Amino acid sequence: MCKVYDVINSRIIELLESGTVPWRKTWNVATNQPKNLISMKDYRGINVFMLACMPFSSQYWMTFKQCQEKGGQVKKGSKSTPVVFWKWLDRMESDSDDADAPTGNGKIPMLRYYNVFNLDQINGIEVPPSTEPIVNTFTPIDKAEQIVSNMPLRPEIKYGGASASYSPLLDYVKMPKPETFESAEEYYNTLFHELSHATGHQKRVGRKGITETSYFGSHNYSKEELCAECSAAFLCGHAGIEQTTIINSAAYIQGWLKSLRNDRTLLVHAAAQAQKASDYILNKGGEENDVTEQEA
Repeated sequence: MCKVYDVINSRIIELLESGTVPWRKTWNVATNQPKNLISMKDYRGINVFMLACMPFSSQYWMTFKQCQEKGGQVKKGSKSTPVVFWKWLDRMESDSDDADAPTGNGKIPMLRYYNVFNLDQINGIEVPPSTEPIVNTFTPIDKAEQIVSNMPLRPEIKYGGASASYSPLLDYVKMPKPETFESAEEYYNTLFHELSHATGHQKRVGRKGITETSYFGSHNYSKEELCAECSAAFLCGHAGIEQTTIINSAAYIQGWLKSLRNDRTLLVHAAAQAQKASDYILNKGGEENDVTEQEA
């Protein structure tokens, strides 16, 4: 029997391997909290990550049955997303071969899952009138805009949804809308992070973390994340916004270092690649880096 934990872990790993780090959010998610359209209850726990990282603009979700009962139709080719819940069962009702089940008498909690569809995937059901998104005032920062505009071979930037990521296969950056970020500085910091990933594409600088398959937690994956964050920090410095973003960057970098604390060379090597990435975005291809590195 397929364990629920396996289903959820596989989905999270799939998100991470596609470039989406679900817990790295600097934009306002208060109005994007995933919610069931019928019960109007917020999803909680791991479901927040599972649903908020999907590339949809609506915060509302529903099961196939709920969609049918409301007179809607799921769009052809739409893929459902799993959500989990705890169900209390009598000992006799539980799966005897489930290793995750606690032993003893009486009621026991069992993890279960079901599938839901986003309202964007459904025809025939209107958005509730009281759910107009609340947005922040976004004022572009000239220096940061110039950095983005002047990037050579800049990938396409697609806006929408509640997650930020870079797709190496399709070579595009996905970003939440600028107005959903807590500040303009955080928007550019996140955009710089994703554009830095894009420099790893073979037609730009080329890095193993992008050109080769890297699995979450692997050395190349962690090194690539550190490279992108260091590069974003460098670019924020050039844009003059580093004072408002450096604390988040430092915390993010430290989080990755915890998993690879025995590799003392990791940050130095990642920073060297980050310098190359930021130099590329700044169109400084002819300048030498302070630290050079030969790819392993």
